[in-house]
Amino acid sequence: MTYTLPPGPRPKPVVGNILDFRRGQLNFVTGLQRKYGKASTFYFGQTPMIMFATPEAVRYVLVENAKNFTIRDVAQGLRLLLGDGLLTTDGEFHRRQRRLMLPAFHRKRVESYRDTMIAYTERMLEDWQPGQQLDISGEMQRLTLRIVARALFDVDLTQESSALGAAFNNVREYPNRRRFSWRGLRIDLPFMPYGKFIRAKALLDETVYGIIAHRRATGEDTGDVLSMLLAARDEDGSALTDKQVRDEAMTLLAAGHETTANALTWTFYLLSQHPTERDKLLAELRTVLNGRAPTVEDLAKLPYLEMVIKESMRLYPPAWLLGRRAEGDYDLEGYHLPAGSFAILSPWVFHRMAEYFPEPERFIPERFDPETGEKHPPFSYFPFGAGSRMCIGSTFAMMEARLLLATIIQRYTPVLVPGHPVVPRPMVTLRTKFGMQMILEPTKEAALV
Repeated sequence: MTYTLPPGPRPKPVVGNILDFRRGQLNFVTGLQRKYGKASTFYFGQTPMIMFATPEAVRYVLVENAKNFTIRDVAQGLRLLLGDGLLTTDGEFHRRQRRLMLPAFHRKRVESYRDTMIAYTERMLEDWQPGQQLDISGEMQRLTLRIVARALFDVDLTQESSALGAAFNNVREYPNRRRFSWRGLRIDLPFMPYGKFIRAKALLDETVYGIIAHRRATGEDTGDVLSMLLAARDEDGSALTDKQVRDEAMTLLAAGHETTANALTWTFYLLSQHPTERDKLLAELRTVLNGRAPTVEDLAKLPYLEMVIKESMRLYPPAWLLGRRAEGDYDLEGYHLPAGSFAILSPWVFHRMAEYFPEPERFIPERFDPETGEKHPPFSYFPFGAGSRMCIGSTFAMMEARLLLATIIQRYTPVLVPGHPVVPRPMVTLRTKFGMQMILEPTKEAALV
């Protein structure tokens, strides 16, 4: 069988292009698209990685032929922490688990989480002080972790959120199975990446297994995700094991706070750099809310709030790169491609292509105005993925981001500390390399309420 692969940079012996990729991942994938266009090939070792940059390819890989593209090999690193959960499994097992948890993310159920989201946000604001300097990324991580724990598992992790946030950071730092890197060595010492990973994972496991044990002991059914998992039955009628429940709970806890925390961090940064857009948002909030916390019904009256969040996730998509391994040969964009190769799709690349988003480097929330905004091709904007593996919590995350942003910015307008370096750090999600140090300036309207 003769395969035709797209053009790409010359690979080095043994390692392929992996060293160049690691040296600057965002620049690397952006450069591929700009030099080679709709499809390009680079190599991890001897494995071809085919990066596509057309909406048709997104539809083909994630929707129309999703069964031919598996996430198992892509998610090996995640599996060390998450086990066999929604993010790391395929096939019938994934479909069954997704069906099991869908009720917790139906619109009405998600809307019922509003009070929890607002209560924890207002509790955080009580601890903030005018003029205070803090790391907004850390604050958002702790806040969203508390919210997802209460909403989905009915537990209060306020006291533990700092330690758990640090633990999640440490498990992300360990580059599992990173070939050609000393940092991937499994040396269990406290100062080594693997040693930090082991200790962080132990703390997270202790927390999640403790929540499961307490709920099993009480037998209480609160109607949350944990209750659904404990009540679920396999095809043979047996209940899920603690390990199965733990894997899904850990997946939701990890993914459920990370996406929104990153989105809000980047949104506060963008608003601090664009005072005109910030003032327009504040004017909308003042007209509709006049200083009070938003309700679910208010969100429909706050279109610019949603535009701001969407534009932030365009410029800084939380999931910046999606990968799938081809189970069988396939034809796409004029190429005949082999089984075993990886299909790569990057929202970071798509969202910054001028053919889909005019003036792509500019922060223009109005481009998402449903009435007068730009018309983007389907599958050119996919911050939550697409198809059967689209983020199950996308509705939860979008509502949470809008509620939290509206509540916080009516009280404080965070301003970037002068000289603080703002550098995206592409890991599983798009984080900030040096945090986001900001000063809390009281919002003018807040003083009048």
